Amino acid sequence: MIKPRPEMIAETRAKLVAAARHAFGTVGYAQSSMDDFTATAGLTRGALYHHFGDKKGLLQAVIQQIDAEMTARLNRVSAGAATRWQGFVDECATYIEMALEPEIQRIMFRDGPAVLGDISQWPTTSGCIVALKKSLGQLKQDGMIIDIDEEVTARMINGASSNAALWVANSDNPEETSKRAVQGFRTLLEGLRSKQV
Repeated sequence: MIKPRPEMIAETRAKLVAAARHAFGTVGYAQSSMDDFTATAGLTRGALYHHFGDKKGLLQAVIQQIDAEMTARLNRVSAGAATRWQGFVDECATYIEMALEPEIQRIMFRDGPAVLGDISQWPTTSGCIVALKKSLGQLKQDGMIIDIDEEVTARMINGASSNAALWVANSDNPEETSKRAVQGFRTLLEGLRSKQV
């Protein structure tokens, strides 16, 4: 039976993304070739160009997939915490710690910025800022944090956590750098706590 066109399109895209993700995660963006992706996926270069435009477009699709997975993991971390505040802090710390994972480190925090530019300008960043702003608003409403401008604070936390993750990913000693970054970030967030809590 012939598959419906939307199903075939989704399958083709998924094959190319999976092949590219494996290559980007193991040998890196610069060392991977479009011919390798298409051969691994059993598709033609024409399919790659049709669905993603070029190798850079395929990298963007891989980053979107990884970002969605990271967000789901962070949501589980936050949901599993004893308090909303602890969930917020743990979520921020876990984001930084994810930069230790080889695939995330290479694709999200090394090759991604090198190829796509400033991480703060990526399309997914606005969603992160909205989520942080919402969390901060809830924490403020609960009296857990001081009276702050939620958008300003969300943007500052997003920038600080992104830069901490970039620092970890590009460090000569990522494990040690991660410990220092997470400790410093936790200390920074403590400055938001309400004195009444």
